[in-house]
Amino acid sequence: MPRFAANLSMMYNEHAFLDRFAAAAKDGFKGVEFLFPYAFPAAEIRARLTANGLTQALFNMPPGNWDTGERGLASLPGREDEFRRSLETALSYARVLGNDRLHAMAGLIRPDQDRARHRETYLKNLALAAKDAAGLGITIVIEPINTRDIPGFFLNRQDEAHAICAEVGAPNLKVQMDFYHCQIVEGDLAMKLRQNIAGVGYIQIAGVPERHEPDVGEINYPYLFALMDQLGYPGWVGCEYRPKAGTSEGLGWFAPYR
Repeated sequence: MPRFAANLSMMYNEHAFLDRFAAAAKDGFKGVEFLFPYAFPAAEIRARLTANGLTQALFNMPPGNWDTGERGLASLPGREDEFRRSLETALSYARVLGNDRLHAMAGLIRPDQDRARHRETYLKNLALAAKDAAGLGITIVIEPINTRDIPGFFLNRQDEAHAICAEVGAPNLKVQMDFYHCQIVEGDLAMKLRQNIAGVGYIQIAGVPERHEPDVGEINYPYLFALMDQLGYPGWVGCEYRPKAGTSEGLGWFAPYR
């Protein structure tokens, strides 16, 4: 049976951030993920995890200036030093929080910018991140994101993500397969999971098209959950969705998997 991690950036917004850990544990979640921990001391988050018997599954490296629209640094030429510092910050948090997955967001590219140069920067930065994370037992993951939600995002397709991982050649660099993004961009979810399972380091879910609960919309998630078991996927499944109403009230889909 899949192991589900509540996304505390999108779920449980009825509560202050540090109170979301207890709310998720009360509803039966054993793991949590979120976008960024950096507004809080790592020790304070660790205390919430411990108090509620939760595992930290994943968070993102610092993305640049999120408030001005930046969505990652990994593919941005000229920002290599900032990427390196963001990696150091993320690893310092991971040492305390205990997660073994860390997402390096690719960032944005404009139509007039040189894609080959961005890709070269991406490869170099990912190689560095994988090397530095290896000593801590951490896998770096990269996520294809649809351009409806984030126009101009550098990485959009599963095949491209797996090709980049293969080119870097680090065993601790894998793909974060978000079924929501994959369905919007390319579909054929079950076959893509079958074809790429060895390179999938993390999975996320949400309903399509509106990013609500996974039992709302066009994806047959019970089928995909069974397929994950069939394929022997050992990792967490991050619930990165926006509840349609109250978070706890919308967890009917989760009842069979508690």
